[in-house]
Amino acid sequence: MRFRMKRVYAREEVCVGCKLCEVYCATAHSEYPSDIVKAFLKQRTKPLPRILVEDNLEISFALQCRHCDEAPCTKACISGAMQKDLVTGIVRNDESRCVGCWTCILACPFGAIRRDNQGHKVASKCDLCSNGADDSDPANASNVPICVQNCPNRALQFMDSGIEGGE
Repeated sequence: MRFRMKRVYAREEVCVGCKLCEVYCATAHSEYPSDIVKAFLKQRTKPLPRILVEDNLEISFALQCRHCDEAPCTKACISGAMQKDLVTGIVRNDESRCVGCWTCILACPFGAIRRDNQGHKVASKCDLCSNGADDSDPANASNVPICVQNCPNRALQFMDSGIEGGE
């Protein structure tokens, strides 16, 4: 199936390394998705962002899953937890099936998959803030990832790459 997929692109020339994208991402994937304070203070384990800001160099930029057309993480996953949705192109990790072997981390050419050692001992990665309900509707404003919505400098852009993907 062929599809055109929107992806998150980082613009390092305007990223100031504030890490608000990490805060909002962690909150959105926590037990308190609409309350930053509760997510970080009341949740037993600190929520883990699925985006990572690299800021150790002269430039800063956000690193997240690229949802590759030929996603090597899905091929490396021994349990079948890492799957690519053939309709939307989103690569998701089914945490209930993940065994924490980390082969997806080794296979990812971008270093965009992290270990969630705090809670479930599973792989953690960007899912474009999709819940699987109706991710295919591009007119739905809620399909814009939370990191993009809350970037104060618009250093994160959610746009069509202009490249068709899929099989």
